[in-house]
Amino acid sequence: MTSPPSQRPRALVTAPFRGDGLDTLAGIADVVLDPWIDHRPLRLYKAEDLAERIVAEGADLLIVESDSVKGPVLDLDLRAIGACRGDPTNVDIPGATAAGIPVLRAPGRNADGVAEMTVALLFAVNRGVVRADLDVRSGEVWRDGTIPYQRFRAWQLAGQTAGIIGLGSVGRATKWRLEGLGMNVISYDPYNPEATHSLDELLAEADVVSMHAMVTPETQGMIGAAQFERMKEGAVFVNSARALLHDTDALVDALVTGHLGGAGLDHFVGENLPVDHPLCAMANVVLTPHIGGATYNTEANHSRLIADDLARLFAGERPLHICNPEVLA
Repeated sequence: MTSPPSQRPRALVTAPFRGDGLDTLAGIADVVLDPWIDHRPLRLYKAEDLAERIVAEGADLLIVESDSVKGPVLDLDLRAIGACRGDPTNVDIPGATAAGIPVLRAPGRNADGVAEMTVALLFAVNRGVVRADLDVRSGEVWRDGTIPYQRFRAWQLAGQTAGIIGLGSVGRATKWRLEGLGMNVISYDPYNPEATHSLDELLAEADVVSMHAMVTPETQGMIGAAQFERMKEGAVFVNSARALLHDTDALVDALVTGHLGGAGLDHFVGENLPVDHPLCAMANVVLTPHIGGATYNTEANHSRLIADDLARLFAGERPLHICNPEVLA
């Protein structure tokens, strides 16, 4: 790592940054704030373009959310990189380490937002909220000789069992919310001793299965045809994490046969679902386009986490959330 800075840093911030974290950052650095999220059309920097912008701004501190940080960016004399994500896959961590640049991250920044979206998806699926809204908007409240009270009856969530797969920050935030609804919550996570069940036990017992695991070689595709078959008849499947955790074709089959009662999904491989995909035609499926973490609070949270760790770093202290602590040696 380079010697402690002798002059005030200049920070180029291309992530949304707000709240107490922005105040903290402004207290330790000159700030050039240009969040990607404010740009129409969308602007995400490739590494070459980002490097040019850093040089043009005379910045020696970089804070990003989604821009590509590798190659020419890491050739610059940066004091630190703040990556406003829990898992900064957009940053070449080994490359930054080789260059002696500390990389800070923001774990758990969107836990409450994603947990709230999980609950929203569950309610929407279980109570037919989207279909009921469409009936009102299209003047079809009384349809096919029925009234809504006939079409939209459902079991209340209170008293049912929810199975959480992945008991990290989002899983824990979801757990207490579902418990607050009166649900019995069980969990599977081989890395958390507080988890209560094996995967097979959870699938057999849960009325609702909610995915909150990270995507790793071990977890990719962990819910496939065999796992859907083990779920209770009429169970609801919710995935507000990543689509790679489940086999989408197997999910479609389980819904078509009626084995599953419904599904709520906030993510798709490639960040998009073709309009002719079978899921789009299913009335018992609710689909949202990866917006679980899209809250202003998420931005305030990652701003605080990154800025506080930068303050620690510049004070000669060890940051709490550093990806490559070996550069501090």
